[in-house]
Amino acid sequence: MKTAVAILNWNGRKLLEVFLPSVVEFSPIDSVYIIDNNSTDDSLDYLNTNFPKVKIIQNEANFGYAKGYNEGIKKLLEHSKPEILCLLNSDVKVSENWLKPIENLFDANKEIAIVQPKILDYKKPSHFEYAGAGGGFIDNFGYPYCRGRVFWDLEEDKGQYDETIQTFWASGACFFIRTEDFLESGGFDEGFFAHMEEIDLCWRINNVGKKVFYCGQSKVYHLGGGTLKNSNAKKTYLNFRNSLWMLVKNLPAWKAFPIVFARLSLDGITSIVFLFYEGFPHFWAVMDSHFGFYKKLFHYMKLRKPGMKNYYTKQLIPYQYFLQKRKKYSDLK
Repeated sequence: MKTAVAILNWNGRKLLEVFLPSVVEFSPIDSVYIIDNNSTDDSLDYLNTNFPKVKIIQNEANFGYAKGYNEGIKKLLEHSKPEILCLLNSDVKVSENWLKPIENLFDANKEIAIVQPKILDYKKPSHFEYAGAGGGFIDNFGYPYCRGRVFWDLEEDKGQYDETIQTFWASGACFFIRTEDFLESGGFDEGFFAHMEEIDLCWRINNVGKKVFYCGQSKVYHLGGGTLKNSNAKKTYLNFRNSLWMLVKNLPAWKAFPIVFARLSLDGITSIVFLFYEGFPHFWAVMDSHFGFYKKLFHYMKLRKPGMKNYYTKQLIPYQYFLQKRKKYSDLK
């Protein structure tokens, strides 16, 4: 088997009903796996009745995204030995011939460890989707952004990002990784639970000299917010806390302290903005994320390894976006 498509599910019966048919239609049926995070709805009954050939891997609890995939992949590899793992969200519709361009890219360059396809908006297919869009980068204060998406502004897909290029990170919504690189890296950081763990893994992959790519010849359509809505304060908490942990883990020592200190200060400003625009729950989520960050600060300091490098772009995206009104990737300097 070239590629195993692994879909993490937790109480996602309705999502499976909408999105799984495209995966089954456009993928070899023996390559599709559902990793179930101990669902309490009728997901498994639905799968057994409607997709009996799709293989089910059962986790013992709701482990979240990071541990859910780590545990599920261990069990998957007991039964199959795919060269490539595709970690696919349950709210993604795939297109015909979505696998071949990415498999060809892996074959063409052995230094490539991770690949992401073009990710468009399921509800508005003419536009890029928030989670990954046309390939991800990170600025000098650790703020992620994408070709086709800067903060909340999403570009229309006019073919401007159809080429294949090296990027910094790939989206967890549709995340291809060589099996050997997933295993050698230790997989996702389970302390993150969910959000930012794919960027952390990409940073670690970059640090060992491997590459992350975007493949514009493959496209999928992502609903977004299938597990945690964008308006959910828990999502805000996880994004801010995990981003700080990621910086501590991966920045060079001489950069880590000043960048993290600056981020903590910028987060304080952001929390005030959230108070007025998103409400008190999001204000408190940012504040609480700092307490969560400090609780495991020394743990993440111990995870630092030699050879960490700068991969970010010196662009300070919030300044350009909010003050200079640069809303598109092509506008950034």
